Amino acid sequence: MNDPTQPICEKAMAFPDVVKGMSCNQTSFKASKSKFLFIGPGPKGQGYKAMFKLDQSAPQARELAEKEPGRYKIGASAGWVTVLFTAEKPMPKIVWEKWLKESYQLSCK
Repeated sequence: MNDPTQPICEKAMAFPDVVKGMSCNQTSFKASKSKFLFIGPGPKGQGYKAMFKLDQSAPQARELAEKEPGRYKIGASAGWVTVLFTAEKPMPKIVWEKWLKESYQLSCK
């Protein structure tokens, strides 16, 4: 079975000056002094989870969270959004690419 986190991680590592690490059971990606992506196994080992820090895309994330509350979750702190997904129902590439770039750019400010 394909790992739907692999292309997201590869794209994250392609940005300049990224450091890959671990935070609990999640892989973390950091640029400058800030982390911009946490990705790994989903809750209770079910599926996968990715966390992005958003600003301009926050309205889109809120809209998706209203449509699919079990999949998109708005964090309580500073713009973080969590997405739950599976290999069968991966995160849409057009969404994760946009959010990953935005999250990375926010970490470099």
